Amino acid sequence: MKDKLDTLGAKLARKEMRIPVDLTVGVLFFLLGGVVLLIMPQQVAVSERDVVNGRAFPTLLMGLMMFCSALLVGKEIYKIAKKKPLEYKTVNLLVEVKALIILAILVVSYLLALWTDLFVVGAVFCALAFLIYFRCKKPGYYIITVGMAVGIWAAFRFLLNVRF
Repeated sequence: MKDKLDTLGAKLARKEMRIPVDLTVGVLFFLLGGVVLLIMPQQVAVSERDVVNGRAFPTLLMGLMMFCSALLVGKEIYKIAKKKPLEYKTVNLLVEVKALIILAILVVSYLLALWTDLFVVGAVFCALAFLIYFRCKKPGYYIITVGMAVGIWAAFRFLLNVRF
């Protein structure tokens, strides 16, 4: 299993993508602003009597973000039309996959704590997952990490009466 992961890691380390940064970010943030504006009426209730309601500031902010994103995309399209070079960012696939794995560990830790209603379950999973991810071989590290996670949770829960 370790050999397969190392082989896959070596293949991913050689793979890189070049992305036009400003064009990509402009399109993504324009779409994000549009999605936020579309879902806002379902998320934020307003009263007819209010002059300024809970949607005013987010609507202005998303409008400004979409306007600036459109300007950025327009600038990049102008560069393409004039055959000027675009600014590219080289993205290494291995680095991005590692970041996604770390994000997945954090999300699963949060969900475990939420579903079980015990913060300690998420904390222990997070600690163990990171030790496994970084291929820690010393059993003492596992014992210390789990012990500290449980100890800190117990101190907050039972001594300080803090419920996470």
